[in-house]
Amino acid sequence: MFTDSHCHLSFPELYSQLPDIQLAMQQAKVDRALCICTTLEEFDTVHGLALQHENLWATVGVHPDNEGVCEPSLSDLLVRAAMPRVVGIGETGLDYYRLGERSVEDMAWQRERFRVHIRAGRQTQLPLVIHTRSASDDTLQILKEEGGFQSLNGSAHGAPVRGVFHCFTESREVARAALELGMYISFSGIITFRNAADLREVVKLVPMDRLLIETDSPYLAPVPHRGKTNTPALVPHVAAQVADIKGLSVESVGEQTSHNFEALFTQVTCGQPQ
Repeated sequence: MFTDSHCHLSFPELYSQLPDIQLAMQQAKVDRALCICTTLEEFDTVHGLALQHENLWATVGVHPDNEGVCEPSLSDLLVRAAMPRVVGIGETGLDYYRLGERSVEDMAWQRERFRVHIRAGRQTQLPLVIHTRSASDDTLQILKEEGGFQSLNGSAHGAPVRGVFHCFTESREVARAALELGMYISFSGIITFRNAADLREVVKLVPMDRLLIETDSPYLAPVPHRGKTNTPALVPHVAAQVADIKGLSVESVGEQTSHNFEALFTQVTCGQPQ
């Protein structure tokens, strides 16, 4: 019934508990989860999870916060994206939250990394998994510049890019702009937090046919588990909060968001080789 569209089961605190996590998912009616890659060094582990478990899928990408790791070339991404059960490009995007003594201008390397991922998404026609924090203007601008949205018939560089703004924490205005680009928006356990009233207003704005739910586990466990290690088994709590905001049943939210996941990550329904 439920789909966790973004989790990090390759991280040590979850990877070591995978049998228990899978059992908890089954008990919570969480049918599948998308395992997100954050470095090229991590990819083999993420991909291995998807190959070994029918209810797990994988992405390939390098998170914008990760420095001192292998910098992905377009070829690096394309080769891995062609592998079985890889259904998305990312986690990618921009993050200016922890600039420290650096300026936005100093983050040119991050913007170039994002462009490389967008180009991979266009060439493979796989959706992007987009992270943006304190950088929404640049995130949207680069998507417009690289995304091919003016191309009516595609081009040598691929069709217009698709994707999801994951763990959305931005404003209603940013949500509208993302939706206008054809993006999906995914909400995490943050929407259950007492201080997230503004974000719950964004949930009201997003049409149900463009909405996904996620855990971003092991982080951001939803209420009533806040402060504990998060797992995909807790994504129904996110669905319950969406249901309360939208005036829907939890079951209908689970079904619709799972359908949306299939619509965006089309390889899941196309039956990639196991």
